[in-house]
Amino acid sequence: MTVRSRILIADDHNLVAELFQRLLAGDFDVVGTVGDGHALVRAAVELKPDLIVIDVGMPLLNGLDAGRKVKKLQPMVKLVYMTLSSAPEVAAEAFMLGASGYLLKTCAASEMTLAVHEVLRGKTYLSKAMSRDTIDSLCWEHKKLVDVDERLTDRQREVLQLLAEGKVMKEIGVILHMSQRTANYHKYQIMKTLGATSTAELVRYAIRNHIVAA
Repeated sequence: MTVRSRILIADDHNLVAELFQRLLAGDFDVVGTVGDGHALVRAAVELKPDLIVIDVGMPLLNGLDAGRKVKKLQPMVKLVYMTLSSAPEVAAEAFMLGASGYLLKTCAASEMTLAVHEVLRGKTYLSKAMSRDTIDSLCWEHKKLVDVDERLTDRQREVLQLLAEGKVMKEIGVILHMSQRTANYHKYQIMKTLGATSTAELVRYAIRNHIVAA
């Protein structure tokens, strides 16, 4: 009996997640679908998939940061990003954070299945609509990418995303299981680190650095 690879799908649009599930169910075991980055991290630990199909722009915790957390917890899992973003710097960041595949949601269904098969064989896959030379160049010169500030901790990036999504400090505290006072402290530290003077500046930074979708 052939053991089928286990696939987890992470996308905040239910219709898209269901479509991905139907496309992949013929060749793989789809063990679950989740709709935000925090749920993805939890599900990855509980379900132990072989590969995760992830949207970049998810709520609460974006796909890139969620993928980075998952790779720390489960280094062997394969990550394939499915996104509307054709920005080469986003694809380059995804690969630098451990992705094995990057596909545009405008691709054909057959390309998605092909990409998953290729990645499970140990290869990397980039959407046919994108330039591998450009991505490779950006990865090589990663310090010249958009001003991603590595001084922000993982927790600060989570707080920043929630702020950019319009959450108030009390809500952020509940979502991240911390006191409102601690959430306010993180916001203060983020503003200090980035030299920001307003929440609006933090939102612009989060959009510019793909922490939250525009």
